[in-house]
Amino acid sequence: MAPSKIDHPSVQGCLISFPAPHVLLLTLNRPKQRNCISLATSAEIQRLWEWFDTNPHLRVAIITGAGESFCSGADLKEWNELNERGITNEMTAPGLAGLPRRRGGKPIIAAVNGYCLGGGFEMVVNCDLVVASEQASFGLPEVQRGIAAVAGSLPRLVRVIGKQHATEMALSGLTFSASQLERWGLVSRVVASAQLLETAVEMATSIASNSPDSIRVTMEGLHYGWEIPSVEEASTKLVDRWYPKLIAGENFHEGVKAFVEKRKPQWRPCNL
Repeated sequence: MAPSKIDHPSVQGCLISFPAPHVLLLTLNRPKQRNCISLATSAEIQRLWEWFDTNPHLRVAIITGAGESFCSGADLKEWNELNERGITNEMTAPGLAGLPRRRGGKPIIAAVNGYCLGGGFEMVVNCDLVVASEQASFGLPEVQRGIAAVAGSLPRLVRVIGKQHATEMALSGLTFSASQLERWGLVSRVVASAQLLETAVEMATSIASNSPDSIRVTMEGLHYGWEIPSVEEASTKLVDRWYPKLIAGENFHEGVKAFVEKRKPQWRPCNL
């Protein structure tokens, strides 16, 4: 199926496209509001990820922002209106735009083009790869607004960049450069702004060229690395639960056969 012919859920304030085979691109498109996300849009993006995970034609997704911001987090004007009406904004999983506590079976790449703040940063911390422009900046300003980053980023941030760096970010409310976050291990690659989306699509295309079954099983192994303290327990769980499914699948046999026959494998949609 050609990318342009894939029917997809609509998301208000966002653009959805398919820049390469098997690749979904979601662009947050409220540049005048620094791409902040309303509650309604957040729910719609969450449903988009659920659709993405079950769509047999898609293997990798990219999320980016239009204009000078990636995402400034939740819409605080909406929050203020809720507060004035006495309505509590519940912090339920998986969090803003379905990302801070997402546990999906397919990878999502964050292409961070500018300001990445608050809930926007919490979204990025749980993305599988992060590529950032040289102008990108990251921060958790919640403490400056009487809020706290409770959607899921703090435990993950401690594990990725270490407790002291995470403490500096979370308690100061200051912003940090893309190069700093690359040194700390959160950002995978820093590129010029003009090359950002091209780089993200290249990364996505490279991943999408691989076996969908292998991607799925590898994602589970990476999730176990997050969730299970014991390396031995995580490894055993991966082998016991997923290796039998992998070797019984069509793509396992196709990949080995294609190697022997010195040809490009013809992958089937993941059915594990």
